[in-house]
Amino acid sequence: MKKSLVALAFGTLALGIAEFVMMGILPDVAQSLGVSIPEAGHLISAYALGVCCGAPLLVVVHKYPLKGILLALACLILFGSTLAAFSVNYWMLLVARFISGLPHGAYFGVASIVAVRLADEGHKTGAVSIMVAGMTVANLFGVPLATGLSSTVSWRFPFVLVMFVSIIVIYYIWKWVPGVGALPDKGFRHQFAFLKSDAPWLILAATMFANGGIFCWYSYISPLLTDGGFSADALPALMIAAGFGMVAGNMISGRLCDRHRPGHVVAVTQCIAIAALTLTFILAGYGWMSAALMVVCTGCLFAVSSPQQFLILKYAPGGELLGGASIQVAFNLGNALGAFCGGLPIAAGLPVRYAALVGVPFVGLGLLSFIIFCRKYEKRERQSSLCGQGC
Repeated sequence: MKKSLVALAFGTLALGIAEFVMMGILPDVAQSLGVSIPEAGHLISAYALGVCCGAPLLVVVHKYPLKGILLALACLILFGSTLAAFSVNYWMLLVARFISGLPHGAYFGVASIVAVRLADEGHKTGAVSIMVAGMTVANLFGVPLATGLSSTVSWRFPFVLVMFVSIIVIYYIWKWVPGVGALPDKGFRHQFAFLKSDAPWLILAATMFANGGIFCWYSYISPLLTDGGFSADALPALMIAAGFGMVAGNMISGRLCDRHRPGHVVAVTQCIAIAALTLTFILAGYGWMSAALMVVCTGCLFAVSSPQQFLILKYAPGGELLGGASIQVAFNLGNALGAFCGGLPIAAGLPVRYAALVGVPFVGLGLLSFIIFCRKYEKRERQSSLCGQGC
């Protein structure tokens, strides 16, 4: 494995901890700062808003070398986590969370391009999956560790952990990532030209709806598992199992996409997700079945991540930076939409398992988007390739 890809993965590790740890430390933060749980929940929304605002800013830095952009984004991760760790009140932490979200989508966009450029031919999607792997490792080890530090020491320590990882990221990128120059500059307007095609819109729609469908269920995973018979003490171990599913899904899809067309891998994965969510609704009362299906669903969540990231780069010529970052915007919009819609049946008094049922049509819409994409683009590409070989 190339050291440069490991350096990129440490960046997504820092971002993964920064994004997901707030879900686990929310009660500690609310109690310490004297705010309600719903008010503390705005700290999650602030990060997502930062992601959405930060990604488009790449259009103004496209002339700079990619390695320099990565270093600047890593420094911004460090600044946001430092500000969060030393926040003196709720409003300062809210601003810190917004700043922490700014580099998220931008980093994924730039790091994806760098990973593809550094990868050997035939292993480009696998290289992107290694870059994304940091996010899955964050959920497997980083978030449980940070949550434990919050409950035993202080809610500030998770952000100190992100500070420490950010310093490692800066050093590794400087030391291990070779000098990757800027993308060809064809003007400001040319960066948006790829949006005239429906291919990127289909990819983004599939990302938002499919991930949103899984987050309809995953946003309420704790009460779902406790309703299935697990105690609250068992939840940390179950979350580690969910993280394992993310790691496995990401690595398996990366290998599959190097052998098969990424769009088909995504479509099959979404079929599996639909089946798993449906079975979760039916079997939610059987604790271990629900936990096993949780691992399948989280595996599907990250199994589509690297192929989606690769495909948007492929179908965003001239706008790779904006395209790569926009996937993370779609992902976060899906998170917000899923959490809201998944909570509607619960608010209406229905059992928590109905959140999984709400997610099924969302993933179905994502699957429909990718079926259209595969039939219109990957099928055409395959026919062109066979024609070329025949000629």
